[in-house]
Amino acid sequence: MIPPRSLAVPALVVFITASMAKAPHNTQAAASTPCSTGANAVLPPSRDLYCIELVPVPVAALERTSATFELNRIPSPFGANVTRDGAIVYSAVLRAENLPEPSVVQPGARVWVAWIATPVMSPTLKLGVIRNGVTALPNVDWMKFLVLVTAEQSADVTEPTGRPALRGFSASWRMQPPDLTQFLYGSVTDSTRAPATDPHAGHATPAATSASAIAKWIHPPMPRGLAMMPSEMQLPPPKTSPYLPNPAVTVPAARPREIVRVEDGDTVFLTAGFVRQTVNGQSFIGYGYNGQVPGPIIWAPQGAKVLVRYRNRIEWPNTVHWHGIRLENRFDGVPDLTQAPVPPNGDFDYIVHFRDSGLYWYHPHVREDILKDLGLYGNLMVRAPHEEYSAANREEVLMLDDMEISAEGVIPYGTDRATHALMGRMGNVFLVNGRTDWSVQVNRGEVVRFFLTNVTNSRTFNVSFGNARIKVLGSDVGNFEREEWVQSVVVAPAERYIVNVRFEATGRVAIENRVIAIDHTFGRFIEQVDTLGTVRVGAARAAPDHSSAFTALRTHSSVVADIDRYRGQFNRPVDKQLAIRMESQNLPFVVDRFLRFDSVYFHPVEWSGTMPMMNWNATTAEVKWILEEPGTGRRNMDIKWDFRVGDLVKIRIANLRETLHGMQHPIHFHGQRFLVLEQNGVRNTNLAWKDTFLLPAGNTADILLEVSNPGSWMAHCHISEHMESGMMMSFTAR
Repeated sequence: MIPPRSLAVPALVVFITASMAKAPHNTQAAASTPCSTGANAVLPPSRDLYCIELVPVPVAALERTSATFELNRIPSPFGANVTRDGAIVYSAVLRAENLPEPSVVQPGARVWVAWIATPVMSPTLKLGVIRNGVTALPNVDWMKFLVLVTAEQSADVTEPTGRPALRGFSASWRMQPPDLTQFLYGSVTDSTRAPATDPHAGHATPAATSASAIAKWIHPPMPRGLAMMPSEMQLPPPKTSPYLPNPAVTVPAARPREIVRVEDGDTVFLTAGFVRQTVNGQSFIGYGYNGQVPGPIIWAPQGAKVLVRYRNRIEWPNTVHWHGIRLENRFDGVPDLTQAPVPPNGDFDYIVHFRDSGLYWYHPHVREDILKDLGLYGNLMVRAPHEEYSAANREEVLMLDDMEISAEGVIPYGTDRATHALMGRMGNVFLVNGRTDWSVQVNRGEVVRFFLTNVTNSRTFNVSFGNARIKVLGSDVGNFEREEWVQSVVVAPAERYIVNVRFEATGRVAIENRVIAIDHTFGRFIEQVDTLGTVRVGAARAAPDHSSAFTALRTHSSVVADIDRYRGQFNRPVDKQLAIRMESQNLPFVVDRFLRFDSVYFHPVEWSGTMPMMNWNATTAEVKWILEEPGTGRRNMDIKWDFRVGDLVKIRIANLRETLHGMQHPIHFHGQRFLVLEQNGVRNTNLAWKDTFLLPAGNTADILLEVSNPGSWMAHCHISEHMESGMMMSFTAR
């Protein structure tokens, strides 16, 4: 991991000036926004995070003036719209009422001009002339900023010279270094928490055998360049016994995955077993399907039905969930909903029907926080007879993962409950296809089609390929309506994206995860850049040359025609609603105090694990993540939704800002497909069928769920530890 770099002013100037220079002028003012009510009055996006109140200066002429500066979503193929460097990009809109003539405030002034400035007032960037009513302004991707409206003599000014009339601060401005009171809270240890030697800790109902006997608690590593307060660094281990596999058998080394090509009627054997892995110089026992990490790619034609003979040869009861596949309900792999867990040394036969083309994956649905994280995952590739992908020279299927490993080894898991319950386990070591050194050799000018699957417990990636141009083609359950240029690819846990990338120049190209994280202790943004893999571009020219096809943006006519059948339902009223919140109990005093201070601002996406000690210490006994139905007050598995096959259900989901620790959530619906119609009141303009989507903090989204598959199904957050805390519900299709 490259040490985090504080976004100090000189670095910030270069970053934002270049970004703003490229930003297109926004012409869309959403009808329903964070600053308005209207159609989104029920479960609206967070006004606190995305609506800046502009306060008039104390001048009599401005007594009746009111104004807001909106940070609206920009339509995007992804749940979060960011730059290649990881900055969130917003469509800026300024709404003003009763703004007088500028000359009333500044003699000789003729226009009102809006500006944004960094906390130290340099640089200051002109956004444009504003007036009463709604003014659409250039897109904004600054991290902390001040908004100013000044009275100017000319629209041609390049620096503010007139008198300020309105001013306001971005929500992120509220993040500040701790004051003396906070330091005092953080300088003492917490005596209210049971010590690590508490004889009752972790002895509820061990879910596995004595295989965990070798495990000892290890403190999670801190990212370089970051620090936490002394009492946070001295937090005791989680209140559960530590777990790592320790089978009483010889364990073979994990093998690279294989491709298993199947046809209709074939049989596949899939065995979950122990494997020895070596990651970042640390050797440990994990799990693999058929001895492989990742598990084998099952490559199937659309429409095929395959018998999968599953054999469980590990110490945990578990199942296989065929993520995104619209198969028969009894084979969906949800314990106690669609099947009983397969016991150790037990077998189960799945019939997997590949009715939709697309990129899918499979994984356990019991203690995902352990079993999946230690290697039980694999891809499913379902190809239609005539795919609408634009031409490529080769295809690469990449499973993106991370692991939390210190110099002492893998950070253990909780035996009877999940640890890392606040934000989910975020690793410090990055893996592509189970390797830290994944690479590929290509020729100059080659177009490579990448199939990306995020299998992490919690991390959302922002993937780029050096300066190579990226064209997004498809997502979970097929293609987008149109191919689209993107700066980077935002992939939440369990999401999949398909992109074409052309490598024009000879040399080494790093596949990077570039994000802007938060130093929660000192209230600053930090840039983090991590290399996921490498593309080595040789001097020989690619043959055939697909440059012409790559530069064209195709429309996927079959996708458009399919979605056309549903467009008449896009503007219908919302049928169902869900709100996301978190509750806690018995957190250590210092953790609770810190989270309350920290809650002054929530970044839309928590890109990095920058408070690892507090996250590690919190288990699912202390932290509960909740899906709540506002109309009934029912929560999680008490929610009862009953649909009929053929129904189209419009669902509004709000990720509430009013919680102790707000963060993004990847929401997954089993057994069906859906369209993400809009986020924060802004309609998405390029749709693809999805089974998982990313909902940032304080955001709201409307999805259209196509109920096509009978049975009892699960919907849940795909952060493993959040699901373990109870963040799941079921619905029935009859």
